[in-house]
Amino acid sequence: MRRAGAILTLFLVSGPVAGCGAHSPAAAPGHHHESPAPVVPTAPTAPAATPAAGFNTTDTAWLQLMIPMDERTLPLLDLGAERGHDPAVRRLAARIRKAHLAELERLREMLGRTGLPATNVHEGHDMPGMVTAADLAALRKAAGPAFDRLFADRLREHLDQSAAVARSEQTAGADEGTRALAAAVERARATQNDLLDGIR
Repeated sequence: MRRAGAILTLFLVSGPVAGCGAHSPAAAPGHHHESPAPVVPTAPTAPAATPAAGFNTTDTAWLQLMIPMDERTLPLLDLGAERGHDPAVRRLAARIRKAHLAELERLREMLGRTGLPATNVHEGHDMPGMVTAADLAALRKAAGPAFDRLFADRLREHLDQSAAVARSEQTAGADEGTRALAAAVERARATQNDLLDGIR
């Protein structure tokens, strides 16, 4: 997971679209999926706005990354809740969807405290851990146990990547509230991964 943990660092070094690139192929089942190294585009980026006092660039980068990561996972969870072959998959998807909605509310509130706009700086970019249009298209074509396996693989990638960047925020963030929120996200991901393990 060291490579996954470097995503937030690359984002900070290279600007808002660092690490945006092609989505990784479907992972084999299990906890230890490794995403390919992020692709750093050469296009220039707009200068960043200045956050409120107390927030450093790690805090703001983490919030600006986590929000779209969670938002783009919601359609995946909707599909799991509606089309899961195993009833346990449907229940898990609904449970994690509810948790992600509550988490998004806290993330957006925290971003508001920074004074930065709610603009999605990752619009149009696929970061590791983000659910892509291709992921959703593949899931819509799948059925039965194959659907459940693909759903679990995509959800696992999201859970692992978001836990990794949450750890980076706790290490390098400056704002106490943002670091505490990152710790809560990491704990939630551990619980959600355990629940996912229980249905595989």
